[in-house]
Amino acid sequence: MPDFQTSDGISLYYRDEGEGLPLLCLAGLTRDGRDFDFVAPHLEGVRLIRLDYRGRGKSGWAPHETYQIPVEGRDALELLDHLGLEKAAILGTSRGGLIAMVLAATARDRLLGVALNDIGPEIAEPGLKVIEGYLGRKPPQKTLAEVAQRRAEVMTGFVGVPESRWLEEAERLFVQTEDGLELTYDAKLREAVLDGGAQPMPDLWPLFDALEGLPLCALRGENSDLLTPDCFAEMRRRRPDMIAAVVPGRGHIPFLDEPESLDALRSWLDVLR
Repeated sequence: MPDFQTSDGISLYYRDEGEGLPLLCLAGLTRDGRDFDFVAPHLEGVRLIRLDYRGRGKSGWAPHETYQIPVEGRDALELLDHLGLEKAAILGTSRGGLIAMVLAATARDRLLGVALNDIGPEIAEPGLKVIEGYLGRKPPQKTLAEVAQRRAEVMTGFVGVPESRWLEEAERLFVQTEDGLELTYDAKLREAVLDGGAQPMPDLWPLFDALEGLPLCALRGENSDLLTPDCFAEMRRRRPDMIAAVVPGRGHIPFLDEPESLDALRSWLDVLR
């Protein structure tokens, strides 16, 4: 199993596949490298590198106070060091996009470009409340099939998604056991996030502005409750060269294999090559 040791002694799992432009994929808050299973077959000419953050997926758990964006950004850079890569492009979904913006501000020389999946420098309160509701808690459903059925019912921002896709999602979010479903991440991630939320939300626009000069792509789910139309419009105003797409029939987060997502990502990759 490919893994490496961080500077503070945590074993992190990663996948490194393909040849070409190095593309580091950083997942959402509670998720792992499998976040990119749906888009991976559609990206040609890239070396797809997927990291499981500390405390998620197949990576080792860590003290919960280290489940923080700056630490996870450091882990990402240490993975690049481990692989002998001076630079990489980053495709960041949700939290992964926040990490990418932090790296643009603190380690710009390591980045070739950034693609943001349904995330920006303003995080809408309704989306945060949804995350707080499930974070670190096992689902009441007892089987993956029940989770898939429930998601099909409650994910009203998603249109035209078959239940088979929700089942694939459930398989990436939970582990089936004899006693029900287990999380695929350390439940103490909840403490880390809620502790951080006790502080006022900082102004993240300087982090977005740090992307200036880097090839930039941004996707927004049409019905996203985390990235508002106003924030997305301001992102486009500040970066008129940004490759931007609104993905119809999607909330937070697009799966990335939608035609609109793929067109935008491929255009971005063409700029990078």
